[in-house]
Amino acid sequence: MNSEKVRCGWCGTDPLYVTYHDEEWGVPVKDDKTMFEFLLLETFQAGLSWITILRKRENFRKAFDNFDYKKIAKYDQSKIDALLQDEGIIRNKLKVHSAVTNARAFMEIQKEFGSFTEYIWGFVNHKPIKNIWKTHKDAPATSPESDALSKDLKKRGFKFVGSTVIYAHMQATGMVNDHIESCFRFHEV
Repeated sequence: MNSEKVRCGWCGTDPLYVTYHDEEWGVPVKDDKTMFEFLLLETFQAGLSWITILRKRENFRKAFDNFDYKKIAKYDQSKIDALLQDEGIIRNKLKVHSAVTNARAFMEIQKEFGSFTEYIWGFVNHKPIKNIWKTHKDAPATSPESDALSKDLKKRGFKFVGSTVIYAHMQATGMVNDHIESCFRFHEV
């Protein structure tokens, strides 16, 4: 008898990807620090593969002060210049600048709603959307909720938050459960 766990096809066999799938992807995030970490990583992922970001995650953590949005919001040009020289991260000028812009906008939302998590979970009525897919290819790239959230974030000054990026963020942070129906994590998250 084969006791191998069934997983979503997108994670393949790369140990880093498998661990991310098994332990993080789709688990509901309810704290602002983790929510910001995923948001920063997703914005840098735009146009790239997620495995590229996962492989550089610890470099990002070090470069961006452990994803401390309060520190990132205060980055000056010398810190931005240093980030643009850091070979351990994605050195895209617009994305680096967006990290600072987004940290500031993140804190504005905290002031308005009490927490970013309270704000963002409001787009799914504060409970995960549980989809039922046969294969990972059935999952959409966007949803009406990601469209609405993307539009609102852009209105609030966020950058690199198109609907596809936001839908991936919603999947990663458990706002949407897109584990395939046969995946062992489908009922666990």
